[in-house]
Amino acid sequence: MLQFPEKTRRRAEGPPAELPDGAHPDQGWRRARVDPSLADVYRSIPVTGNTPWRKFLAFLGPGYLVAVGYMDPGNWATDLAGGSAFGYRLLCVVLLSNMMAVLLQGLASKLGIVTGRDLAQACRDHYSKPVGYVLWVMCELAIAACDLAEVIGSAIALNLLFGIPLAVGVVLTALDVLLVLLLQKKGFRMLEALVIALVAMVGGCFLFEIIIAQPDVKAVLGGFVPHADVVRNPQMLYIAMGILGATVMPHNLYLHSSIVQTRRYETNAAGKREAVRYAFIDSTVALTFALFINAAILIVAAATFHKTGHTDVAEIQDAYHLLTPLLGAAGASAVFAFALLASGQNSTLTGTLAGQIVMEGFLDLRMRPWMRRLLTRGIAIVPAVIVAVLYGEDGTAKLLVMSQVILSMQLSFAVFPLVNFTSDRAKMGEFVNPGWLKALAYTVAVLIAGLNMWLLWQIFSGWLG
Repeated sequence: MLQFPEKTRRRAEGPPAELPDGAHPDQGWRRARVDPSLADVYRSIPVTGNTPWRKFLAFLGPGYLVAVGYMDPGNWATDLAGGSAFGYRLLCVVLLSNMMAVLLQGLASKLGIVTGRDLAQACRDHYSKPVGYVLWVMCELAIAACDLAEVIGSAIALNLLFGIPLAVGVVLTALDVLLVLLLQKKGFRMLEALVIALVAMVGGCFLFEIIIAQPDVKAVLGGFVPHADVVRNPQMLYIAMGILGATVMPHNLYLHSSIVQTRRYETNAAGKREAVRYAFIDSTVALTFALFINAAILIVAAATFHKTGHTDVAEIQDAYHLLTPLLGAAGASAVFAFALLASGQNSTLTGTLAGQIVMEGFLDLRMRPWMRRLLTRGIAIVPAVIVAVLYGEDGTAKLLVMSQVILSMQLSFAVFPLVNFTSDRAKMGEFVNPGWLKALAYTVAVLIAGLNMWLLWQIFSGWLG
């Protein structure tokens, strides 16, 4: 059931969020704020305790909901392809992507805490309607691409573990909407707890894989050092952009700017400053864990496949079948597939929230969560089923990597507005980005845009050539 906004929507419940310099909370925006996204959990979690540890625990959670998007099946496909084809050389891209993610997610959480707006609402309240609609469409494309990766990843895991055909597995993924609805009824903390447990499970699985793979430590450390081949080699650049798109996800910026507002922090300057600090710590710790998992996937692929001459392992199914024979450890393949299933299901939880936030934020349009989830999943299922039926495993693997490149292409449409808003003193007051941070953030934004344009040139040159 859709709920269209009234002409005069009431403001968000709770104390008015005043900017620290005494400015009105709507100063710097084209329109006044309306009800927050995810209104049922807005400011629902109290921040209690006087010690830093208790404060940290109170803010613990949103970072991990964001981090699961950085270790979803799309990451698996790009990291496997990069590790098998180029060894450890793309570890520098994984590290760079994670550092960008830490910076951008920190800005996203600050925007939500200081202004009381998530990124989607901020775009709607700042830009004209036509521009807002374009940004909304771009974000929906990114969410669809992300959901496509989760659909394919979960279907592959079901196929490997239980022998369920890919096309059938793709359709079965629509049922996870029931899990999401159940968890939402149990409270936001329950959702966060499940996500953290699944993240720990995936991390444990890859710790096992990396121990038995016994990678060359010196080569691993060397892989974290940047080198020019990433840009010079079109094939390497394509996978590198896929890794970037799979790591720094545009919809995660919208998600993070909203879910940090589930905490009932003080809305004065001191309370916001404390909330910004603990939210940054939460997301940085969670993203460091995501860095370990992404690096572990690539390292296992390099140590297992590239080392033995299997440089064309770009499909998750091939990796599954080769792991146990090459590593000589029983159960290595099963652990790999189980981690993939946990990763795919984990990502669907946050995908639902992101879709709801984006629709409510850009359009001020409320849709029942189950309707929104089925709509998003339906968009992803159709192409996945067609490709699975017509082209089988090879087609789904290529579609998985392509979905991550699409994500990377949409990233600038979220990054530039985010950097712009957090660098605007009228909107942020004393929380505005200092000069050095503004320069760094715009450098990252321009770097992402430049890499995307370079990749497009390489792709079109290949087609024309």
